[in-house]
Amino acid sequence: MLVKLDENLSITHAEFLRNKGYDCDRVTDEGLSGEDDEVVWQQACTDGRFFITLDLDFSDVRRFPLGTHPGILLLRSRRGSRQAVLDVLARVVQDYPLTTLAGCLVVADETQTRIRRPSV
Repeated sequence: MLVKLDENLSITHAEFLRNKGYDCDRVTDEGLSGEDDEVVWQQACTDGRFFITLDLDFSDVRRFPLGTHPGILLLRSRRGSRQAVLDVLARVVQDYPLTTLAGCLVVADETQTRIRRPSV
């Protein structure tokens, strides 16, 4: 599965996903750091990449309707450290292969994962 990490996630997060078998790239690696969310979003969709971010702006299902995109995972760690975010990401990936979350909005923290799936 193709995954794109927002600029607020590090190479550590990308390496973790690659080690889990995901084809992962980063906004930073593509020279898109500092670009508007819309530019980043269009690139993720054009590339068909599931998007992982810490940015709450991507939780708006009116702006990003369920089922119209490859999927969004919003990581909401209570602690902002790289390791804390990695722990949340690892928990989600262990519990839910990202392929099962295509087209969904997923919001995850240390203890729970909320999944909004497209209507069938």
